[in-house]
Amino acid sequence: MAYADQQMGGSRVTSIIFVALIHVAVGYLLISGLAISAVKEIAERVTAVNVEEPEEPPEPEEEPPPPEEIVEPPPTVPPPPIPQLNQNNTVEREQDPDPQPRPEPDPEPRPTATATPEPAPPSLARGATTRNERRWAGRIQENYPSRALREEVEGTVGVSVVVTARGRATNCQVTASSGSTILDRAACRGMERYARFNPALDAAGNETSGRYNTRITYRLN
Repeated sequence: MAYADQQMGGSRVTSIIFVALIHVAVGYLLISGLAISAVKEIAERVTAVNVEEPEEPPEPEEEPPPPEEIVEPPPTVPPPPIPQLNQNNTVEREQDPDPQPRPEPDPEPRPTATATPEPAPPSLARGATTRNERRWAGRIQENYPSRALREEVEGTVGVSVVVTARGRATNCQVTASSGSTILDRAACRGMERYARFNPALDAAGNETSGRYNTRITYRLN
């Protein structure tokens, strides 16, 4: 039995080695076949590429020579004329064959009649003037303040009033005090109450307002 087992073991090993050699041979054949086919395909691709030689560039055409410049001769200038002397040894001037006519002087301008402007009408403006001054001045004196009479106060008051277009005095102001408030107030009150005027006129002669200045004296008899 032991001998039979040894024979069977040796034959099994031999068969395994044989099978392994067969696989190795088959693998080598496969690898070598694939390599050969790959080499053939690369060779075919290389041979299939057409190598085109580059065309030679055309030779440049020769440019024509530049045209020769024609040099014109300088213009000839005629010599100046030689002056000729006459019998009086004076130089005769050549007359212009086609003299230009001289412009005639402009005629003297004639005087033109200018319209003189009409003179402006005289101005009719004037200031206000008194009317019946003695009458209303006497009435102001008659209204002597009673307190000033008792105290025997006298004085002169300077006043300025606005004369309206109707000739009445208004807006009285004391321009020079008499030193007594009683007399100053009485003077303005009397002017606005009794004074009458001819109103002022503008340049066209229309009645307008103006201002009038005067002095009122209060004196005891």
